[in-house]
Amino acid sequence: MTSDIAIHWFRQDLRLSDNPALARAAAHGRVIPVYILDETNAGRYAMGGASRVWLHHSLTSLSKSLGGQLAVFKGSAEDVLLQLSKQTGAKAVYWNRCYEPWRMERDSRIKDNLRGSGIQVESENGSLLWEPWEITNKEGKPYRVFSPFYRKGCLAAPEPRRPLPKPVADWLVPESASTEIATLGLLPNLPWGKSITENWQIGEAAAQNRFDEFLNDGLNNYKEGRNLPAKPFVSRLSPHLHFGEVSPNQLWHTVRGILGDSNAEHFCSELGWREFSYSQLFHNRELPLTNLQTKFDAFPWRQDRDHLRAWQTGQTGIPIVDAGMRELWQTGYMHNRVRMIVGSFLVKNLLLDWRHGERWFWDCLFDADLANNSASWQWVAGCGADAAPYFRVFNPVTQGQKFDPKGEYTRKYLPELEHVPDKFLYDPWNAPALVLKAADVTLGNTYPEPIVDLKLSREAALAAFQSLKKI
Repeated sequence: MTSDIAIHWFRQDLRLSDNPALARAAAHGRVIPVYILDETNAGRYAMGGASRVWLHHSLTSLSKSLGGQLAVFKGSAEDVLLQLSKQTGAKAVYWNRCYEPWRMERDSRIKDNLRGSGIQVESENGSLLWEPWEITNKEGKPYRVFSPFYRKGCLAAPEPRRPLPKPVADWLVPESASTEIATLGLLPNLPWGKSITENWQIGEAAAQNRFDEFLNDGLNNYKEGRNLPAKPFVSRLSPHLHFGEVSPNQLWHTVRGILGDSNAEHFCSELGWREFSYSQLFHNRELPLTNLQTKFDAFPWRQDRDHLRAWQTGQTGIPIVDAGMRELWQTGYMHNRVRMIVGSFLVKNLLLDWRHGERWFWDCLFDADLANNSASWQWVAGCGADAAPYFRVFNPVTQGQKFDPKGEYTRKYLPELEHVPDKFLYDPWNAPALVLKAADVTLGNTYPEPIVDLKLSREAALAAFQSLKKI
């Protein structure tokens, strides 16, 4: 009998617990668990290098949870699913929805083609607390400002569904399928591919462990402490969330259960920001490419490859910026406060288009999520929904002094400045020559001189913004 076979297509839901589509497939009958690396349809949104590294390890962990019975394929998902259904006699295909425009278009085609072949197809929400089309204002339009989106939209909506247990299933792998994750070719032939994961544990169990550690050690000071990059008060759950090793529902219901705690409330509002980013992408398909505020289409961005390269490699001569960019390259992650600082520096002090930042983060971040990445860069650049005003220019010197006052974070990634006193750590160009000599620092040699003057570049940014008002 083959009528009881169903395919579960894993995507950004690389977990067994609280997996709605997997639960549906298990209830249907024997389950063929499948992952398809579809770079045929992804185009410019194919995963960046860091994401591929994480995916390799996440799939390895998932396959182990399945007893080594995860079938992996590379190619057009449409072709793979049609052929696999025919070969195995599977009568149903289940998956959890993704919300990137290219995936939605492809998935719609796949549903039509599979159903046209007499195969049952069902999709579920396994990645968001609310569907993007569910949270709208009284006129039925998407919110443009976060606060009413969250307070009047999310918190007034029906409660997100409760997490589901791991299903009991009989896994089935076709003889023609590979279970070797290495056949996907996700790991680069570079030492960086190993070093970047040194400080991470990857997979569903690791995600739960990280969440437990955050609940015990980070949540109690989250609201204020999340601004301090040297302290353990951020969750570092974003890569686990992006790949679906943990669901937002699991996080939401656990943290919402801590009543009357402002830190818990703030953490839930950050999950709300994630929902807000997905709403923006769903209602603005060109979010990664096009300014939401069209007046920025005339913004006089500069073209300077040397400045861009200095920013990418952490060689700008601005310590907190360089520390953040080196953290990104070395760990596949960057602290949220520092992301805002390096973003502001790129688009305002360097006057380089925010899309350069979006592309670099896409390649270097483990949590490179199309909705979050695009919306966040538009926020920093002042051209997005509920964006930070363009005239708000972060001062990287005072930001470093305020949020990393002892230099623990900055010195970790800039060991060449290890002996510079705290007083001059964030503006070493102002340090007396004897201080630099004692710290064994030679600007322009052991550490770069600033590539721009912070005061003059801020004035240039404000003048560029003023020019938009004349158009």
